Amino acid sequence: MNIHDRTPADLLRSTLAVDASRPLLTFYDDATGERVEFSAATLANWVAKTANLIQDDLAAQRGDRVVLLLPAHWQTAVWVLACSAAGVVADIGGDPAAADVVVSGPERLPEARACGGERVALALRPLGARFPQPPEGFTDYAVAVPGQPDTFAAYDPPGPGDPALAVDGAELAGDVVVERARADAAERGLAPGCRVMSRMDYGSWRGLSEGLLAPLAVGGSVVLCRNADGLDAAALAARRESERVTHFAA
Repeated sequence: MNIHDRTPADLLRSTLAVDASRPLLTFYDDATGERVEFSAATLANWVAKTANLIQDDLAAQRGDRVVLLLPAHWQTAVWVLACSAAGVVADIGGDPAAADVVVSGPERLPEARACGGERVALALRPLGARFPQPPEGFTDYAVAVPGQPDTFAAYDPPGPGDPALAVDGAELAGDVVVERARADAAERGLAPGCRVMSRMDYGSWRGLSEGLLAPLAVGGSVVLCRNADGLDAAALAARRESERVTHFAA
């Protein structure tokens, strides 16, 4: 990857420049049977649309705090990268009452109501479908995001030293996130073209690193598995073979 990458959003831009068409994130939800695959170009399009939503519709400004009450999911990956592009802090599992914006999955909507700012709800249904009935007091992400522009330019671009991610009780600047992701990749022996299967949640640095940031930092890709605890060894082995997985994180 580009040695000049200094934020998580930079990592995605470099991946896009190298090979926009290659698979970047493959997502399984074994509770619903969903499997969806995103090329670098497709994921970048979702990130751009979401960053425009953050900047324009939600009126979030550089340095604002966006609390993410979300599981390991392809849409969570989009929000983490979009927050970086817009210059807002992606606060993983933080206090909604202290947030400028809260983004919640269906299971944590009551908790998210503590946010006095903008609230966004994700149904987390297959193929990004909307809620059958929108939650009162929330913007339905699946309704709001499709009409956003396909390209993004920050009004006030973030710098590498600006806070980008809050996780495990620590707030990390964009360049620190990139450095830690690269260090994790080196420790794990990840290299360009690696394909990491992760069953870990996104609620910790390790889960985010294994299931998104470390592979992204070295030009790899991710197979993200949600609700996969019930899979037996044979099913996991078959998936690893079919997806050409090189590394595994549980």
